[in-house]
Amino acid sequence: MSQSTTPDAARLLVECLVEQGCDRVFTVPGESFLQVLDGLHQHETVDVITCRQEGGVSFMACADGAMTGRPGVAFVTRGPGATNASIGVHVAFQDSQPMILFVGDVAREMRDREGFQEVDFPALFAPLAKWSARIDDADRIPEYVARAWSVAISGRPGPVVLALPEDMLSDATSQRPRPAVVRPAQATCPDAMQTMMAMIADAASPVAIIGGAGWNAKAREHFQLFAERIGIPVATAFRRQDAIDPSSPVYAGNLGYGPNPGLVDRVKNADLVLAVGARLGEATTDGYTLITPDHPDQQLIHIHPDANELGSVYRADLAICADMGEFAETAAMWEDHSIISFDAGAQAHTEWEEWASPKPGDWQLDLARCVTFMRETLPADTIVCNGAGNFAGWWHRYWRYAGHPTQLAPTCGAMGYGVPAAVAAARRFPERTVVAVAGDGDFLMNGQELATAAQYRLNLIVIVIDNGAYGTIRMHQEREFPERISATELVNPDFAALASAFGGWSATADSTDAFKDVLKEAKARDGLRLIHCKIEVEQLAASGATISGLRAR
Repeated sequence: MSQSTTPDAARLLVECLVEQGCDRVFTVPGESFLQVLDGLHQHETVDVITCRQEGGVSFMACADGAMTGRPGVAFVTRGPGATNASIGVHVAFQDSQPMILFVGDVAREMRDREGFQEVDFPALFAPLAKWSARIDDADRIPEYVARAWSVAISGRPGPVVLALPEDMLSDATSQRPRPAVVRPAQATCPDAMQTMMAMIADAASPVAIIGGAGWNAKAREHFQLFAERIGIPVATAFRRQDAIDPSSPVYAGNLGYGPNPGLVDRVKNADLVLAVGARLGEATTDGYTLITPDHPDQQLIHIHPDANELGSVYRADLAICADMGEFAETAAMWEDHSIISFDAGAQAHTEWEEWASPKPGDWQLDLARCVTFMRETLPADTIVCNGAGNFAGWWHRYWRYAGHPTQLAPTCGAMGYGVPAAVAAARRFPERTVVAVAGDGDFLMNGQELATAAQYRLNLIVIVIDNGAYGTIRMHQEREFPERISATELVNPDFAALASAFGGWSATADSTDAFKDVLKEAKARDGLRLIHCKIEVEQLAASGATISGLRAR
């Protein structure tokens, strides 16, 4: 039977989201939550972004949460919709970003019959999310939404999944939204800070590794001030390069895949590691070898907003559970920094500047020189978004992530993240330049979201690096099984023509000079712009790795 008004439960759900501060929702519509779609129609304060695949939906919500510090909100339908969206939940969890995924579910009376697209969503998402549950009682919608918001932003931020039985959304209820929740205060313990300062003062060659859970502009500003006052070298964790201004005289570069060998040696030889916000995961620590969980010859001071993370993998000589901004501000305002002074920070920064400056190369389209030109041409606060692949290494090495947020990239290495993240960024910051960087394999994972960019008339630039291969896997393949190519070659479409089909401007570049020309033209235009860069597969990685070099080994 048709309804002339939004049912109580669906109306209440939307009102609860608005009360919590939700101003945007990403979705692929589904019949299982039509009532919510109608409720959103009544609330013009909520910007509803219609996407083309649920993987793009969840990536956009994850990226939005990373930019705002508030949960990115997504709605998808049951079964295929939810499983498609699961990739973004996994990324939000490993990236420690706040997100809430709502999944339309089968009616309560249909449960456990393997109904149409039925899945046990709390069970499915239990290992992927901080919390997963089902709302069976409309009267408890305010409780569940407030709890979901709180769980997503507290401690180590992360994703929450709530299933919404279709029939529950039509129930009557007289409940009202709960007040907006905020992240709990986590002040720093003065005694722990005193101990930390003493440990740093006693160290001969300390190094800091920063960026991760709960990092924000406040943490960035105050930790940079603290680090510069004492001169400690500061490295950023994998894909957390906007955690400090790259012009800082103590910035030492980024860890992860293809880092500066000099920085790797500096971390290995450090007698004290100050890890702030970083989980010290597999990518940052090169498989838990750069810093080992027991680190017998090093002291570790680990600062993290989630007590469950401290001591879970790494033995800490001093563990501090605190909000990143509060910790950084306390450190910056500490009364006496004069007893601590290192010159290693300046030395490390000089080493990084040398490493991050391109050398003359013989490639027809030299990505190092292209990224450098892009850095000189586009604004310093440009937001760069990428998925997974060796192509990203050139931006990690040669780009300067000068503002916050300016880097949207999945630390879990999910392909297809860049274009959806750029859509979210262009919608969130329409006044800023947004660039999606993607490999050819990476781009076609979620390239259909160009339609979303076109539909909402967003301003963004997409750069597709086309080497006709799954380049990262080809690199590993050539290292392990030289010349035995299997499943890594690609036959690609004309990406420039594809962008034109979506109504965008596009161009193709097969040389460094051509790239410079088309980038200048792209900068002068608005709307969707795509540059199709054709490179040789031999140019495997920013580290200098080549196919011939790997085969020669």
